[in-house]
Amino acid sequence: MNEKLFLQKLKAALQKLPEAEQDEILMDFEEHFSMGKEEGKTEEEISAALGSPEQIAKEMKAAYYLDQVDNTSSVGNVFRAVWATVGLGFFNLVFVLAPFIALAGIVLSGWIAAFAFITALPLVIIQAMISPELFLWFELFVSIALLGIGLLLLNGMLYVTRLFTKGFVRYLHFNVRLVKGGLKHA
Repeated sequence: MNEKLFLQKLKAALQKLPEAEQDEILMDFEEHFSMGKEEGKTEEEISAALGSPEQIAKEMKAAYYLDQVDNTSSVGNVFRAVWATVGLGFFNLVFVLAPFIALAGIVLSGWIAAFAFITALPLVIIQAMISPELFLWFELFVSIALLGIGLLLLNGMLYVTRLFTKGFVRYLHFNVRLVKGGLKHA
């Protein structure tokens, strides 16, 4: 494939990235072609050595979204990075998506448990106001204990969520390096 066709396919595959990022990537690949031509290679040889424009775009998207997560660790950025990494191949469907779903489920259940424990006291108070004849002191004391446990769990979930996010982003970086061509020991 010639340079023009290669760059057209690459640009089409990079559509979801911001325009400035697309331009920077395309300039890098134009430079690859110009350097290859200076070395006496044909455009077809250069494009064959670079690989599939679609696969290159997938790798560039994954790298871009991982950089976004490194800068701002929001839920949306983490999900985009996970999907971009999963898009690199079937290998990542198993080794990225499955652990992400499992860990996200554990973290989500921790948050739900924390909020359930915290809401126990207000619910007991509301029940006592609506139906005072059903009020039991035992329920009040248990709900106060659950409030304390819920607040501790809430604090712990903040730490666990940060830890999960940082650890999973590191795992995504590792996975992208692995898919791009194996791990090179420094």
